[in-house]
Amino acid sequence: MPAAGASTVAASSAAGSGAPELLLVVAGAHLRGQPLHHQLAERSARFVEATSTAPEYRMFALDTVPAKPGVLRVPEGGAALAVEVWALDAAAFGTFVAGLPAPMAIGRVRLAGGRELPGFLVEPFALEGAQDITVHGGWAAYREAVA
Repeated sequence: MPAAGASTVAASSAAGSGAPELLLVVAGAHLRGQPLHHQLAERSARFVEATSTAPEYRMFALDTVPAKPGVLRVPEGGAALAVEVWALDAAAFGTFVAGLPAPMAIGRVRLAGGRELPGFLVEPFALEGAQDITVHGGWAAYREAVA
């Protein structure tokens, strides 16, 4: 497994085009089966793997439509969260990131095993009054629990 800070470029190329792919960690509404997944599908994103973060994160239910979580890296008291890694070509990655609404942000997410990849995080101001849902271990498990 690559060391922390390893390249964000996937080993294979998008649809055999030879163009490098950029990897993206998603944790909530963009997961398979969730309401914003179509934004990845429309950009021909390729599923790479289901994995988890390092145990350094907290997850909060944000008051947004559609519902989505905010993931925040914390110095202590964190947990591993279920996430997915997706590959997009550079242009698709760019249009995807350019369309993200506040308070969502793309930052470095440390995965189990130490790899760090670009992925969804949240601006801390958005967490005031948000419910901490870390105990569920991920967005899909939380959504199932409240359904």
